[in-house]
Amino acid sequence: MNNCCSTNNESKIADLAIIGGGSAAFAAAIKAGELGARVTMINAGLPIGGTCVNVGCVPSKTLIRAAETNHRANHHNFHGIETQGRITDFGKIIGQKTALVEQLRQAKYLDVIADQKGVRIIDGQATLFARDKVEVNGESIQADRILIATGATTNVPPVPGLAESGYLTNETAFELEQLPESLIVLGGRYIALELAQMFSRLGSRVTVLQRSPRILPTETEDLTSKLTGYLAEEGIEVVIGVTLSEISRKNNGVLVKAIINGAPKEFRASQILIATGRKPNTSGMGLEKAGLILDPRGFLVVDDVLQSNVAGIYGAGDVVGEPMFVYTAAYEGALAAENAILGSSKKRDYTALPWVIFTDPQVAGAGFDKQQALAQGIDAEAATLNLEHVPRSLAARDTRGFIKLIRDRATDRLVGARILAPEGSERWPGLFRQLFSIYKW
Repeated sequence: MNNCCSTNNESKIADLAIIGGGSAAFAAAIKAGELGARVTMINAGLPIGGTCVNVGCVPSKTLIRAAETNHRANHHNFHGIETQGRITDFGKIIGQKTALVEQLRQAKYLDVIADQKGVRIIDGQATLFARDKVEVNGESIQADRILIATGATTNVPPVPGLAESGYLTNETAFELEQLPESLIVLGGRYIALELAQMFSRLGSRVTVLQRSPRILPTETEDLTSKLTGYLAEEGIEVVIGVTLSEISRKNNGVLVKAIINGAPKEFRASQILIATGRKPNTSGMGLEKAGLILDPRGFLVVDDVLQSNVAGIYGAGDVVGEPMFVYTAAYEGALAAENAILGSSKKRDYTALPWVIFTDPQVAGAGFDKQQALAQGIDAEAATLNLEHVPRSLAARDTRGFIKLIRDRATDRLVGARILAPEGSERWPGLFRQLFSIYKW
């Protein structure tokens, strides 16, 4: 195996079996092809392209923009301009979304992989029999290395009556033919908040029920409290500290019984959407029989080079747990393929990982926040600039939010940043320059 990927004609060309068909799998297939390996990609579940193009990034972001268009037409801060927006055909909005998904699935996935030599795609459920053997559709496939990149799906909480009542997830909400009159969203992290605001701006009456004491519980209270307030100003009801008791379907709607601060309370809506975290797609593939270790939540355990406890079997993307972003999945897929094919030991590194939550205002970050930095033993200091002091925000007449930089006092080095701002993911460079000039960092 030491020379499995040598380009020498006398050396054996490596065979890489990839289980999965999303961003991690595609990045791995492309990298493996560049390294001269033969690739068999085995995909089941979602169509080729996985979560991002089918039921995640692409449909959610285009519908978020559609909702924003409607919202801005009815809510802006400029005098002398009268505009009005209304949803006249919800089905056409969904149809345009579907067309975009199909277009990008073809252009960004199928067409790309078609240009890769030595890549074969099989539709079917893979079963792992050994460290070098996968079976699919009755065919046995031998591989020098195996990569598991099967992604994750919605984690549905075990609430009495939920399964019988019916519910939406990110996989089904984008396929609705009619806009719900009202919607209860279970969860308070990024998927829940993005979809809650999207449906609200399209015209649904939305209630968010969050178990934790605040939304986005891994972020600081100053950020989450402001975002909660902005959502409330748009008419979204955010309820925290919720313990669900029972869910049932009553009179063509959903009834949610819960306990809040020790007191029972009921919530009613036309539909309920589940966004209570993600669970890995690791069942039904024989992973345990192959000796692979899964964590208590079922995620595949891998080391810093993305190899599992079984030599030659690697994992990448959402199936190995946080961070669950399309760009980290692609990064991990390429890295895992390189380590698998070349036998190298390049470690994954998320130190400077940028991320964004597409609410409005957006939440974006990189590196540590102050509490995380202090927990790492860093003598951290945070500086915050409210957008009411930023000329661009004043000119846009939208001063919601702030930008915060975190530095190490000892080295005067920036170790992290957080931003809550309209189009915050696009506005970092200018805002950073302003903070640098103010705080001389």
